[in-house]
Amino acid sequence: MRDQEPAPMDAERRLSTREAAELLGVKPETVYAYVSRGQLNSRRVSGGRGSSFDPGEVEALARRNRRDGSGGSGPSGSGSGSSGGGHSGGELSVRTRLTLIESDRYFFRGVDAVDLATRHTYEEVAEWLWTGRMLPGSVFTAPAGFVSVARRAVEALPEHAAPADLLRVATVAAATADPLRFDLSEDAVLGTARTLIPTLVAALPPKGHRRRDEGPMAHRLWTRLSMRDPDEASLRALDAALALLVDHDLAASTLAVRVAASARAHPYAAVSAGLGVIEGPLHGAASGLAHRLLQDVLEQGDAAPVIADELRGGRRVPGLGHRLYPGEDPRARALFALLERIPRAEPALLAARDIVETTARHVPLHANVDLALAVLTVSSGMAPTAGETIFAVARTAGWIAHALEEYGERPLRMRPSGLYAGPRPPQPLPE
Repeated sequence: MRDQEPAPMDAERRLSTREAAELLGVKPETVYAYVSRGQLNSRRVSGGRGSSFDPGEVEALARRNRRDGSGGSGPSGSGSGSSGGGHSGGELSVRTRLTLIESDRYFFRGVDAVDLATRHTYEEVAEWLWTGRMLPGSVFTAPAGFVSVARRAVEALPEHAAPADLLRVATVAAATADPLRFDLSEDAVLGTARTLIPTLVAALPPKGHRRRDEGPMAHRLWTRLSMRDPDEASLRALDAALALLVDHDLAASTLAVRVAASARAHPYAAVSAGLGVIEGPLHGAASGLAHRLLQDVLEQGDAAPVIADELRGGRRVPGLGHRLYPGEDPRARALFALLERIPRAEPALLAARDIVETTARHVPLHANVDLALAVLTVSSGMAPTAGETIFAVARTAGWIAHALEEYGERPLRMRPSGLYAGPRPPQPLPE
């Protein structure tokens, strides 16, 4: 049974510490812990002792605690929180105006993200996330000097370098070419964003002998991922995939970016922090696992033995389920709809459906965006790592949006407290 929502409160009246504690289901001391960790703002009571709190902020925190399952256990879910945005249910939470996820939907600045991604280009969605303005026909241009430096750095890497390696090296190289990288003003950071993304794509080695460095970002990226000539439906699917993946609240890589930005690292360094995280199989590399699974199903013609092998090896079936979506991942639903318009994607779509239906006999899990991305990469003749590249390029826009937000906050607020579990001092010095 779901907890009842608290009744709306008069926005003009502020809450006392005791009232805030009752609404949150915690002790008054914990309310001040929330304040010290940045989850609540307090105001001294005029002419007296104590503090007052904004009812809307308290209600929002109470909803987050219920959603994350922390109840009344305090900022960390165990009575010991961390700083920065604070802890809810053991997870750092940060106030943001960028992405809202609720009821199996997600929104960019209050607008349905799927609608944005299916009606606008990746560049237009990125501009919306950065500025809250829709700029039709947005095009990103990479300075020739930046591209030259980034390409030389990428070409020096061994052939087996992973996509995140290429992009991280390109990011560092581009930073060295930008003498204004330490300017953290909004206009300067937006300028960096509009040049860094096309520089990253331009630095990637082309497939075959083709290289496209003009036009929509999806068109340029395609030549780095596939040797096939794309049709319009395939390019639209790739463009939508980029737009759908721009941001997804406080994912692990985004948290790393915000920590870097909180320390006032420049945008290139913040993006590099995000790129360092996405290589994990539970994050940006997850689509590669789904790609290989899909290939195995296509080769064997049946999902059952492939899934059995995954489970026998103690592995989760990739491409299924998402903890933020009890139902269907809206990103997967939108991307599958576009892929259905591509005739050559039909075998991969059928294999993906077989994976979902076979698994659903025992565990009712929906396809997530990694499986949809795998259908795109497999049917387009791309490598298993292509999904990771798409993810990283797309998410760079979101990372910069979060860095911009963080630059507007007080510095170094991302400072979690360690829960020391070692021996208590004093200990004798080792011999």
